[in-house]
Amino acid sequence: MRITGYRALNTVQEWGRPVGDANGVYADGLTEVPVVVVTTDDGLTGVGMGPHVELDAIFAAIDGEDPRAVTALYDRMLRQTFKAGHSGAVFGAIGAFDTALWDIKAKAASQPLWRLLGGRDRQVPAYASALDIGLPDDDLVATYRSYAERGIRAAKLKGGLDVDRDRHRLALVGDMLAEAGGGSRPGLMLDANECWSRKQAVRYVAELERTLDLIWIEEPVRRWDAEGHAAVGRGTRASVASGENLSGLEQFRPLLAAGALDIVQTASVWGVTHFLRVSALAHAYDLPISPIGTNPVGLLHAATSVPNHLVSELQVLWPPVGMDIDLRIEGGSFVLGDTPGLGISLDEAAMAACALRPATVPFDGPGVRPERAGRRLLAVGG
Repeated sequence: MRITGYRALNTVQEWGRPVGDANGVYADGLTEVPVVVVTTDDGLTGVGMGPHVELDAIFAAIDGEDPRAVTALYDRMLRQTFKAGHSGAVFGAIGAFDTALWDIKAKAASQPLWRLLGGRDRQVPAYASALDIGLPDDDLVATYRSYAERGIRAAKLKGGLDVDRDRHRLALVGDMLAEAGGGSRPGLMLDANECWSRKQAVRYVAELERTLDLIWIEEPVRRWDAEGHAAVGRGTRASVASGENLSGLEQFRPLLAAGALDIVQTASVWGVTHFLRVSALAHAYDLPISPIGTNPVGLLHAATSVPNHLVSELQVLWPPVGMDIDLRIEGGSFVLGDTPGLGISLDEAAMAACALRPATVPFDGPGVRPERAGRRLLAVGG
């Protein structure tokens, strides 16, 4: 079997509500989903999701190769981008190809990827994460109730701009989850998306912890700040979770060496091989791993095979336009199916017909860091 080519497709995730974080909000509830389809000479194809950046240059490393040599091809792609660097969006493009290759490898073996990787249990524990900072109270509770109806009993809210508002919102969701769980204590987390300085983070979380029990605080300071994450960990009761924006083991090493992380995270966009390697590194430090992503299907399959998986992020309850995934949510878990590979099927006509936002990045969305982030004296409010 040989790799013969690839197709770059685009679709959208329709949230049906505003989505965003402390850095900004997509008011229209639409987010782009770039897709890469890798083709082979025997008709098998693989699907990955990630940025369309330097695709031709990256593909040159795997063109004509046997797609089943996934980890070796992953390293070839890293070497292919050596001079300019493989971080950021380029790392995401490598991750998309990598995930597509794992999809092909499992299809060639006529097995779902979770089984091929050595997983025993198809159920992957989940927590709810609604990218909810733009939601008013009633919509916030209604949104998390839809997760609770599927057995979810833990929620991660977006916040970091107004401590009183965050306390109120966390309490609302916590009360609803406790009611749904028959009075059992819910799990609550807060994601600040790197919006604080070190001291701001400690003061903010300590204030919340006067009345709330938080499982973790996520990305309290800048992603690379090992000393800052460690300082937040020392100053708060909550665990510190981070890592979704780190691309490569070399970026994790300083944080792990500094004892800066309690929960190690990695994003679905970076691919399956990256997740497996970060999981092994975290396991060496006796730390749990927790995947992040809107459609983290590749990492869900991989999570079944690692000894230190804790819980995976559940953002949206339906797939992007033109995409079907052999996956369901029940009993508080993702439940993976038996379809060979990742279990993804595409309706390329539906994907081509869906309306896409302009390619330019809006300056009020969560993908752009606000000018005053980390330098706000008082709460933003509102």
